[in-house]
Amino acid sequence: MDVALASAAWLICWAAAIEATGFHEPVSLTVLTVVLLGAPLLVRRQWPIAGTLVISVTASLALAVGIVPDYASTGPLVAVAAMLYTVGVHVPKRRSVQTALVTTFILLVGTVIADVSSDGPGIAGTAFAALVCAASWVLGWTLRERHRQAELSAARATERAVTEERLRIAREMHDVIGHSLSLIAVKAAVANHVAEKRPEELPAALAVIEATSRQALEELRRSVGELRTEADFAAPRALGDLSHLVDRAASAGVAVSLDVRGGEDAPESVVLAAYRIVQESLTNVVRHAAPASCRVDVAAVDGQLRIEVADDGNRRSGPSRDGMGIAGMRERVTAHGGSFSAGPCPGGGFAVVATLPYGGAL
Repeated sequence: MDVALASAAWLICWAAAIEATGFHEPVSLTVLTVVLLGAPLLVRRQWPIAGTLVISVTASLALAVGIVPDYASTGPLVAVAAMLYTVGVHVPKRRSVQTALVTTFILLVGTVIADVSSDGPGIAGTAFAALVCAASWVLGWTLRERHRQAELSAARATERAVTEERLRIAREMHDVIGHSLSLIAVKAAVANHVAEKRPEELPAALAVIEATSRQALEELRRSVGELRTEADFAAPRALGDLSHLVDRAASAGVAVSLDVRGGEDAPESVVLAAYRIVQESLTNVVRHAAPASCRVDVAAVDGQLRIEVADDGNRRSGPSRDGMGIAGMRERVTAHGGSFSAGPCPGGGFAVVATLPYGGAL
């Protein structure tokens, strides 16, 4: 493109330097003028400021001394405009503005001298030259700003996506590991308590710890698999898997009644969110209210999945509304445009209620 642009400038400026009656100055001077008006276009991207100054000074002198007559000034003006456009695109704003002003001033000096010494372009021609210079630079600067804004927007979008992914991974790790470690901690405390007084109960407690540990590793593998793209790591989850959470909570002293109605058409992301909400809710019951009774109700109604987890335990220390578990559940629900509430029940106990809209569509 630069070679084609320079060649076009050479041809136009060569034609502009020739009058119908031939040359009025030495041929060597005309050749030098044409070369200086076109050659900087070949390196306009590497040295935009230097090239602009060379072309503007050459064009101004050519117009002032008459090497290029006024009526043929289109060639030099096109060369100057092309360089100013390049300055607007490639040069930082402050230096770009300075270069544009200096270039326009130099070109206007040449046209004024041409007016004084001969029949120059006049006020209208001078104004037109200034307008072309300004428009060329503004066009280049506008494109530069648009590219810069696009890069900033892309960088912000990338940063936002990374932050959201980090939060998602943090929620997954908290839900997976926190749930299992809570059960392990409860059973380890039981094992430690019965080790001397009721040693016959120790193997059962250790068996629960072993099973929970294996399940925790499997859950961790599934969560890591969601970050992988290989088919072997895909881990689709169904609402029927909630029964595993019920069994694990029962082993920690929480009697859970589970009722799942519908939801077979719910997208995987909604099913996973529902699973994590139930998992974290049961973890809080085990951690703060066991032994207790708990009711888990999951129902698909009018295009949304409603999850309710309520217990009747007397909490030794209630889950903080600002804790990571409650915050993680709320973030999951918000990401799906649903509603969420968690708090004590009027008659005692604690309840978590969440709705996850999906409209029956993937």
